[in-house]
Amino acid sequence: MPLSRLRKAIEESCPHLASSVHIRLKLMAEGELKDMEQFFDDLSDSFTGTEPEVHKTSVVGLFLRHMILAYNKLSFSQVYKLYTALQQYFQNDEEKNGIDESDMELTNTEELEGKMEKEELDVPLREEEISCSGPLSQKQAEYFLSQQASLLKNDETKALIPASLQKELNNLLKFNPDFAEAHYLSYLNSLRVQDVFSSTHSLLHYFDRLILTGAESKSNGDEGYGRSLRYAALNLAALHCRFGHYQQAELALQEAIRIAQESNDHVCLQHCLSWLYILEQKIFDSCVLLEHSVNKSLHFGLPYLASLGIQSLVQQRAFAGKAANKLMDALKDSDLLHWKHSLSELIDISIAQKTAIWRLYGRSTMALQQAQTLLSMNSLEAVNVGVQQNNTESFAVVLCHLAELHAEQGYFAAASEILKHLKERFPPNSQHAQLWMLFDQKIQFERAMNDGRYHIADSLVAGITALNSIEGVYRKAIVLKAQNQMSEAHKLLQKLLIHCQKIKNTEMVISVLLSIAELYWRSSCHTIALPVLLQALALSREYSLQYLASETVLNLAFSQVCLICVFTGLKYLSFNMAIEPVLAHGAVLDKGCAMFLVAKCQVASAASYTPQKRIEALESAILNLNEAKTYFAKVDCKEQLRDVLYFQARLFHTLGKTQERNKCAMLFRQLHQELPAHGVPLINAFK
Repeated sequence: MPLSRLRKAIEESCPHLASSVHIRLKLMAEGELKDMEQFFDDLSDSFTGTEPEVHKTSVVGLFLRHMILAYNKLSFSQVYKLYTALQQYFQNDEEKNGIDESDMELTNTEELEGKMEKEELDVPLREEEISCSGPLSQKQAEYFLSQQASLLKNDETKALIPASLQKELNNLLKFNPDFAEAHYLSYLNSLRVQDVFSSTHSLLHYFDRLILTGAESKSNGDEGYGRSLRYAALNLAALHCRFGHYQQAELALQEAIRIAQESNDHVCLQHCLSWLYILEQKIFDSCVLLEHSVNKSLHFGLPYLASLGIQSLVQQRAFAGKAANKLMDALKDSDLLHWKHSLSELIDISIAQKTAIWRLYGRSTMALQQAQTLLSMNSLEAVNVGVQQNNTESFAVVLCHLAELHAEQGYFAAASEILKHLKERFPPNSQHAQLWMLFDQKIQFERAMNDGRYHIADSLVAGITALNSIEGVYRKAIVLKAQNQMSEAHKLLQKLLIHCQKIKNTEMVISVLLSIAELYWRSSCHTIALPVLLQALALSREYSLQYLASETVLNLAFSQVCLICVFTGLKYLSFNMAIEPVLAHGAVLDKGCAMFLVAKCQVASAASYTPQKRIEALESAILNLNEAKTYFAKVDCKEQLRDVLYFQARLFHTLGKTQERNKCAMLFRQLHQELPAHGVPLINAFK
């Protein structure tokens, strides 16, 4: 705190004490070293006598005794440094006052004093005032580091920005290069901005300083040196794995395993085993290592590591198509561990995992319920007042899913509010910002496609590709398909299909197969589309992806209708119960497409009915088309609305309802002028 600010604060509470403080500081700063020594001697005299000025056990007494003890422990060189720092402190304030006095001659005195008082007392501490302009004591430095580390964990927005924090850490390290904790916070700060070089440099320096200062040896005996080495190698492996450097990570992990085996450190070996699984799954799927890690972690009493293993095992088995009830049972067992040991962070991860699993299986209602559960929870960890709780990756994931769920149901304003909250909670320079950036781009892309603004959708593809290459390529193919560039779209989808099959991304494989089938419909090659759809249906059922299976069945039904196999199409719709999952858990656009398909099947099957039944079937189809129109209007899908209006106009014409026909024809013409057909026959696509 600057001296002028200190004087103002003292004057607020005790005006005549402020002048005494200033006189004493001036006496010491402009005098000699013996004046400062005399000050501490006078402090010691405050406790003597029958009626001492300060009691030893009072708050002030304890503080003064602590200060006297710290001063007495200083060496001569340290005392001289303290005196020099005191002189500099006082001179800086005198120089500032000199500048202020010269300014006063040019300005109104009362206005300037009011302005200074407001700036110094009312305005909260600015970032530059938090900075460490000189050497800090050990306690001050430790407080600064612990405060920033806590903010990085709980509320990154309240922490210093990466550049400012690094500047402060460099300032700390300039006065104390062997301060290990400062190097570790520098490592965490570098991770925020994905700086691989600086983060590696700081991590290595942290463990080097930890060994040099002997902090580990004091707490762990002779094992301290080896413990630092093996955990340094383990952390280095984790760092390389985070940045995708898997070969370097494997080498560092082998080193950590070797040192841990030599020291017989089972805890370190269990951490190594967990990271070994993460590296191995990049090459092949194996649950053996993970199951062994979970069992050993439970054996050695490592609930945190065991729970993480269970979470990873559940995730892997979800991608392998295991039944949802078995996965939820496994997560229930891990939840018991969390609540038993009060593992707040893992409780959040477990709920976020459940949200993602229900989304994967196409149960949006259950996913919404889990998301709301997590958002309604309070953290078990105590944090400072004013610090936003639960600024973790789990909350970012859940909020992103929530935004996408609202957008799918046509609540774009609500989705925008959620994304706005995400941007405030996780700023662009934070480590979890890429999550909401991707979802934001995807939602904007879907809105542009629904609205027929393909040029805007195409401009968003680059941003999506930068965040997720697979999603970006898939959406580029969708834009090409909408623009009737069939050959280019087909080539892109074929390349993407081969890549996704190689990396075993089954969900994307099915989506790509459905898009390829749609290309065949648009080219009037319905017979070629059938094997592709059957392949997609087999995969979706094998991996228990119920929603994708329902969507594939609807596509099969549409193919049958186009091949004039109307009864087969109706059979798909009724016996496979494809409509119910879509209406219960599907997006609004998919619901509209499903009802549109039902109407098409009803009209196609009415050709063989008696005149009376045929009229009833057509009227029922019109009602279904009205429902489909409501769904399409909710998401502003103009192209589908145009097709529904065209179909309704034809049906009203068949039924002899001229007024209704003319109304639909007028609305169709308005949309058709806004969205030209590009030569593609109308009503020739399921979506």
